[in-house]
Amino acid sequence: MTPQARVQAAIEVLDAVIIAAKAKAAPADRILSDWFRSRRYAGSKDRRAVRELVYAGIRQCGDIPASGRAAMLRVAHGDPALAALFDGSRHAPAPLVAGEPVAWGGSAPGWLAQALAASGIDAESQAALMQRAPVDIRINSLKAALADLPEPGEPTVAPHGRRFPPDTPVEQWPGFQAGAIEVQDAGSQLVCEALGARPGEAVVDLCAGAGGKTLALGAAMDDRGRLLACDADRARLSRLPPRAARAGVTIAETRLLDAGREGEALRDWVGTADAVLIDAPCSGTGTWRRNPESRWRLTPAEVARLAALQQRLLGLAATLVRPGGRLAYVVCSLLDAEGADQIAAFLGAHPGWRAVPLALGAGQVHGAGLRLTPGADGTDGFFVARLERL
Repeated sequence: MTPQARVQAAIEVLDAVIIAAKAKAAPADRILSDWFRSRRYAGSKDRRAVRELVYAGIRQCGDIPASGRAAMLRVAHGDPALAALFDGSRHAPAPLVAGEPVAWGGSAPGWLAQALAASGIDAESQAALMQRAPVDIRINSLKAALADLPEPGEPTVAPHGRRFPPDTPVEQWPGFQAGAIEVQDAGSQLVCEALGARPGEAVVDLCAGAGGKTLALGAAMDDRGRLLACDADRARLSRLPPRAARAGVTIAETRLLDAGREGEALRDWVGTADAVLIDAPCSGTGTWRRNPESRWRLTPAEVARLAALQQRLLGLAATLVRPGGRLAYVVCSLLDAEGADQIAAFLGAHPGWRAVPLALGAGQVHGAGLRLTPGADGTDGFFVARLERL
């Protein structure tokens, strides 16, 4: 493909991404994969170049653009060499026209940028959310002897973490195949540390998903005790057992929950858990480094819906914890409506609980918990709070 053809290809992919974002359909990475699959003539350099252009367009447009061309013109606005490729030649974008629409820049749609600012995330911190994320791994303490890393990497803020450049093929390393390492953002590792899971305890991962945090908890527990991984998504939860087997976590039991009726499936755990982790469903505003187009899918109504769900899950988790036990509430969001405000509301409604200060070696005190951000901590964005039942 010529450089011009790569730009035109990126415009076509961006058009599909915009349509999907409006319809809350397929994510950008899947759209790219499908586009490449149907165009076998695109070589590896072509695919890399088109991907970089597509994500540049996504990252540089705060609000959803009118078209893929408008998004690419935003990228070309600061890149004369790229603008010169709009020359109308074979397979190239049509020449530039004076006054044609150029997408607005920024880090987020206007309403969302305002909500982040009101939550203490200034413009510089919002811009950091648009940077590419590195590849972080967690060395699995259950199989640390097998963690033979082809590259040393850099230490992270997490005790068992190492960091590598974007696109490092960690999944191809022997240590990954042996279960000695897991791909996990350093911030995600740290919020697991906040729960303080110990060997021999009874621990619940209430929103386990595919089990990344469950595996970290199992390692912290030295694979001793009881570890219940729950979720209402059958497909995601089904990925946990093979991952646990590879990682040497034998104590993890999975339990599929019926959304809205979770309490019925957890009656045998009421008042018995030493610790419960709630990695609650959220807006994902802290993960834009990895999923930048997800900010185009959010609406105020969706944030409100998620906040109501988070509040309900906090109440459910509280019923599972024994007296003297603890609960860690985590969201990969930087909106106070999903973080600090949720904990304040919970403590106001549950006088038998107290917030415990956290010292994780990173993060800034925010409300009754800690906040991690890409700009200040080099991690994905998280809010985490630790609560104890009196």
